[in-house]
Amino acid sequence: MPNKMRGGFRFKPYEKPKQSPFDVLFDVFKELIVHTAGDFDEAIDWLRELDAEYKLTTPKYSIEDFIEDLKKKGYIQERAGNKGDGEMAITAKTERLLRKAALEQIFGQLRKAGSGSHKTKHGGTGDEHIGHTRAYQFGDGIDQIDLTASVKNAQINHGMNDFQLDENDLIVEETQFKAQMSTVLMIDISHSMILYGEDRITPAKKVAMALTELITTRYPKDTIDILVFGNDAWTIPIKELPYLQVGPYHTNTVAGLRLAMDILRKKRNNNKQIFMITDGKPSCIREANGEYYKNSNGLDAYITDKCYNQAAQARKLKIPITTFMIASDPYLQQFVQRFTEANQGKAFYTGLKGLGEMIFEDYENNRKKRIR
Repeated sequence: MPNKMRGGFRFKPYEKPKQSPFDVLFDVFKELIVHTAGDFDEAIDWLRELDAEYKLTTPKYSIEDFIEDLKKKGYIQERAGNKGDGEMAITAKTERLLRKAALEQIFGQLRKAGSGSHKTKHGGTGDEHIGHTRAYQFGDGIDQIDLTASVKNAQINHGMNDFQLDENDLIVEETQFKAQMSTVLMIDISHSMILYGEDRITPAKKVAMALTELITTRYPKDTIDILVFGNDAWTIPIKELPYLQVGPYHTNTVAGLRLAMDILRKKRNNNKQIFMITDGKPSCIREANGEYYKNSNGLDAYITDKCYNQAAQARKLKIPITTFMIASDPYLQQFVQRFTEANQGKAFYTGLKGLGEMIFEDYENNRKKRIR
């Protein structure tokens, strides 16, 4: 008898999927362009150094070939430079791709879902099925009726020989409301975000890009606004996130909170929240006369008291604040703890690793309930 191949599993060493020379370089380029805040020339310089060390190119495909392909594919374009000469810059297509890449990198485990599919704990006339049934009530929509369960109920109530279906036999499937959320993400761009040899602004940018991409694609009924705060606070459009840089700033947390609450006051959603990513203590406020009061030595009670007042004000407006503190100093943690108590919000004392996952998890948890 001829030998038959037996079924089963066949194990072999992992083989990395083959990538074209362009894809290999493009993966590295996307990381570099975020680190260089959108500076194309600096990113290419870094790419050349990495190529010299790790042999990313081939004799048939050089960095120059890669740059030409970037042009042809619409990822870069020439624009006027500061001196009038042309310089290369990334396009809106690349900006969108960077947000998508950040989403996949940070939230890669997520499943696709329908728009606005955030469950609340409230049952009723909604559009998210939860698997529970109940008797029909006046006002229930026809689309809620569970036909199979209703027919089965009618057979039980009236018997098989004299089948009839009336209102008392109808069974409807419970649904949940889909809540909508308005979020403001505050990013600290004070100088300490790049001090001590640690780049903290790039991970913060990636988290912001991932969160905006998540909300705009998965939860389009939600809103997200991005603001940055240093000596002052201002909003930035989503498209500018790859270009975000720190400045020679102190940390005016009060200005950021005030702007965030001003933004959320104008939102119609009942559910509102603030996420704040910071690594340092508040060290600056702007007085009514326009002058700045700054103090970088320890925690200044004059400044921190104003922070606590803003936290309490947000609580009155039913706006919870979640602080992601990228620092481990005990006295800073004490400040965050008191700040959080004033708001009745939440705080995470974390490093850069896992920051994105924590923000996503907190966002999802907040979206599953109506914030009172």
